[in-house]
Amino acid sequence: MDNLKLSAQKREAVGSRQSQKLRKNGWLPCIVYDSNGKSFPIQIQRHNFELLLRSQEGQNFILDIDIEGDKARKVLLKDTQRHPINDYLLHADFLEISMTRKLKISVVVRLVGESIGVTQQEGVMEQLMRSVEVECLPGDIVKEFTLDVSNLSIGNKLCVRDIQADPKLTILTAPEITVVSVQLPHIEEEKPAEEVVEGAVEGQPPAEGAEAAAAETVEPGKEKEAKENKEKGKDGKEAAPAEKGKEPKEKGKETKEKGKEPKEKGKTPKDKTK
Repeated sequence: MDNLKLSAQKREAVGSRQSQKLRKNGWLPCIVYDSNGKSFPIQIQRHNFELLLRSQEGQNFILDIDIEGDKARKVLLKDTQRHPINDYLLHADFLEISMTRKLKISVVVRLVGESIGVTQQEGVMEQLMRSVEVECLPGDIVKEFTLDVSNLSIGNKLCVRDIQADPKLTILTAPEITVVSVQLPHIEEEKPAEEVVEGAVEGQPPAEGAEAAAAETVEPGKEKEAKENKEKGKDGKEAAPAEKGKEPKEKGKETKEKGKEPKEKGKTPKDKTK
């Protein structure tokens, strides 16, 4: 294992504004967590740290941070934060470790080989899990696990139990969880065109055509009854005669005529005077 070293300074001021100032001046704001869960802020040269990241495969690597005015600490890179658009490095977290104490880390699973289910059977391979949880001593950390998918046919899969790991490492992820599988390509079936209602008249809505078709399927001997029901209306009740609707008008007319009687009676005294 390479002995990586990095110089750092204590970071007194914290907050988003202070962090932005540090980045403008070429510094990277970071946090170191000790074994007791306590944290303290530091700052490192961003350019130097970027070069170190490029020289390492993966992020599970150990380095010595020499903090100015404090003791050197052996740490494990825990996480990095980058800008979502320009990939600019914004922040880093480190975990202080002991070389004699086991720790839990995530190890990447990389697929190797070409599946016969894809190359010969036109199947589709899907990786469902890209990393697994592992417990080990810092000196036994591995950068990645590999899984050979060459013999995977359609319908086959590889699970966590199929990962070949050194006995010094304990894989904590459940062994029955699927890591990769090969399946038939998913093809969406075309929906059949809606059937035209039989008996529908051209130029009429489907509902009218349906009514016409229903009318044609009347049982023999009931044509007369069906015709009477049609005349009565959909609910089977006879329609009210049109003359009934005029009754209120006639009654109103009678009332109007009755209203004239007092006027005629009023003429009687006048006639008597004559």
